[in-house]
Amino acid sequence: MNSKIFFILISFIIISCDDNSSENTEIDPNFEIPDWTQATHGKNGDRNYEIVFPQNTVNRIDIKISKKNWQKIMDDMEEKYGPFGSGMGPPKSGASSQENPIWVPSDFYFNGKQWYQVGVRFKGNSTIRFSWNRGVWKIPLKFDFDEFEDDYPQIDNQRFYGFKQLSMSSNAMDPSLLREKISADVFRSSGIPAAQTAFYRVFLDRGNGQEFWGIYTCVEEVDDTVIESQFISDNGNLYKPTGQGATFAKGSFSNESFSKHSNEDDSDWSDIIKLFEVLHRTNRLSESDNWRDDLEAIFRTDIFLKWLATNSTIQNWDSYGKMSQNYYLYNDPKTSKLTWIPWDHNEAMINAGRFRTPLSLGLNEVGDNWPLIRFLLDDKTYLKEYRVNLKKVIDDSFSPQKMIPIFQKYHALLKPFIEQTSNDKKDPEVSPQQLDQGLSYLINHVNSRYIIVNNFIN
Repeated sequence: MNSKIFFILISFIIISCDDNSSENTEIDPNFEIPDWTQATHGKNGDRNYEIVFPQNTVNRIDIKISKKNWQKIMDDMEEKYGPFGSGMGPPKSGASSQENPIWVPSDFYFNGKQWYQVGVRFKGNSTIRFSWNRGVWKIPLKFDFDEFEDDYPQIDNQRFYGFKQLSMSSNAMDPSLLREKISADVFRSSGIPAAQTAFYRVFLDRGNGQEFWGIYTCVEEVDDTVIESQFISDNGNLYKPTGQGATFAKGSFSNESFSKHSNEDDSDWSDIIKLFEVLHRTNRLSESDNWRDDLEAIFRTDIFLKWLATNSTIQNWDSYGKMSQNYYLYNDPKTSKLTWIPWDHNEAMINAGRFRTPLSLGLNEVGDNWPLIRFLLDDKTYLKEYRVNLKKVIDDSFSPQKMIPIFQKYHALLKPFIEQTSNDKKDPEVSPQQLDQGLSYLINHVNSRYIIVNNFIN
């Protein structure tokens, strides 16, 4: 062999080996997992809510992403949203805000154990754009523990104590850091299906050493375990509506507006189409009893009215009636009825959002373009039920007597991590003073809502 060619070949091999050794995700495809157990890593282990969603402690996770894969994330985000820290504005021309950021593999560590080749990506819509363009790294995250199982058969059906996917809300623009978690708890307390939540400290190594990214709220994924744990049957159609069709306005239905998160290969939207048809029937006013019977045969109006009363009481502008997003619909095969499931509560429990104010208690400003609200509250029977639900919310699930100790409990749980003075940098968005102010705001909010709702219903 020509000596020059031999030297080039050897140099290439050395360089390739050096590159591979620096990449924590480029490993031997035949690697072994010494700490795999069904309880911690396997699909057949029970979902451990006490470990994944603890209510009296703040979990810590450490994430490692190679420099190469971090660059992939950066390139993808710049393509979609423009340069990091470039200021507020729409996504880059030609990019779609509905297109999710890319998945990359990561090493995931918790309580001395490792999970392998775990998929991680940024998530969200307005929040991700808001943080990215401001130059704030505390961006919502999503994990999928077997996203890369096709590449690594050792992680086939890998789970995190029974959970395949988890979302991490960044609590953006929430100085209390509590709204996402507590709102979900309030909805469940009101009898509405909603995700479990817990607080996490997130540390991330993107090739330059460990960094503290802040306190996140871990949120149970609806299409992973919420359906399995809160419904009798888990094999029905699950939809995540977005866009114009998600308003349920007459003539707005489209398949694209009702993205399927189960039974994706079945091109059947007949349950949603039926709801549209019944909702807009001409007998709504002339034969209201028959209309209600037909509507209740396909839609859990009781759950929707509970959600509407709870949502109106706590105040949340980023929801149906203002925004055509942030809810799921699940068709339970045991009942053949669609059930409302709320999602994304970081703009809840606030008198005015970043862009809009919440709806009024009477909801009189809501027009026919939001028929699930307008048509139901135009019906005397449903209006009465809505007002009864308002009373229940303010007397029970969102009463000051119940909520203030909860606010104080979680504030005390989080504050030591905000005040820490170790080598870990502090939460990039919240100071101890801001955290205290956030608590005061929530206490004042629940007290004022109690008075306002009672005055309204009386």
